[in-house]
Amino acid sequence: MTAGALSDAAAPLNVRRILRVNHAGEYGAIRIYQAQIVVARFIAPDLLPFLTETLSHEKEHRRRFRELMTLRSVYPCGAMPVWGIGGYAMGFVTALLGRDAILVCTESVERTVHAHLDKQLDALGTTDSEVSTVIRAIQQEELGHLDHALTNRTSNALFLRWLSRGISLATATLIWLSTYGEARFVRR
Repeated sequence: MTAGALSDAAAPLNVRRILRVNHAGEYGAIRIYQAQIVVARFIAPDLLPFLTETLSHEKEHRRRFRELMTLRSVYPCGAMPVWGIGGYAMGFVTALLGRDAILVCTESVERTVHAHLDKQLDALGTTDSEVSTVIRAIQQEELGHLDHALTNRTSNALFLRWLSRGISLATATLIWLSTYGEARFVRR
């Protein structure tokens, strides 16, 4: 542990849970994009540059959250396998459904995550300014992913709207599970 690092017991509960769920979420996002890249090579090669760049962003986000966790002696989320398996499955299935389903997946996940990050920033207040700064920076990149998905989707079919709702619900559910089921975990 580095000088001045907080132990898991000393790090505020909100900060520990925020770091755990964000780190796990980035892992899930990595798995989504990895699966989508595998399938997109065959059905949507025009999306490969976006998917590859976004994957690199998600890897960097995960690294940054892991670094913050290490400095605070915070352990990873116990639901990491669920994020990994669920993320890969979601990415693979949406990619098989086609180009617009890939973009709907990005749109739905990023919209849900953006709302979650807003709540985290509000709850953090001045508790841990370093974590808040990292979340804000990552949130800006995530909004770029959302904007790209919104501007490049060509269909708004009913099926895609239902798919979007399902993906948002799955993402919100994993966030909830990863914070030990406490819907109000981010209160000060």
